[in-house]
Amino acid sequence: MPSILHVNASPNRADSHSLQAGKLLAARLAQAGSPALIERDLSLLPLHAINREFVEASLMREDTRSHAQGQALALSEQLIAELEACDCLILSTPMHNFTVPAALKVWLDLVMRPGRTFRGGPDGKQGLLNNRPVFVIVASGGPMQSKPDWQPDFLTPYLRCALATMGLNDVSILQLESLKRGDKALLAAAQATEQWVERQSRRYHDTAAAYRATA
Repeated sequence: MPSILHVNASPNRADSHSLQAGKLLAARLAQAGSPALIERDLSLLPLHAINREFVEASLMREDTRSHAQGQALALSEQLIAELEACDCLILSTPMHNFTVPAALKVWLDLVMRPGRTFRGGPDGKQGLLNNRPVFVIVASGGPMQSKPDWQPDFLTPYLRCALATMGLNDVSILQLESLKRGDKALLAAAQATEQWVERQSRRYHDTAAAYRATA
């Protein structure tokens, strides 16, 4: 069954603009033909950072791992399975200190595994996941793009690179900025969200079948 994977990295569930925008997009995409929704809320179910056992096991062939080493990768396998099963991925995230929050970095560390979601080659890393639409909503209390007092954005280029490393190149990003700067900024963010969600849901409706055919 077609499905949507929505990963939320915002710890502020009650007032999270990125989370609400992600939920709105998921609802519209469900109307476009992906009724099943898998929600991975990193604020409700925090993930543990990778450790030595994880690193050692991830560098071994599957048929040479001990039971304990297999267990060290169990959560990673579950998260990768969610990625493999979905028709599209929605990432809702705030910007923390110019980049991704710690919770999202841990999720990426767990799903970006050599031999599993990417492999090395003479031309660098090659993604092993089938491509599919990825929708990223980034929220920031201050400006990300508006000068003169904008802040450096290491989040969106990093996410594009990390996702592409796994084979996910169809990435659309909505940046909601200056959300702590009054009602005018909030109204602009709401309008931008509605327009972006409408545009992406139409595009998803047009492309989802083609992606499924090549999966």
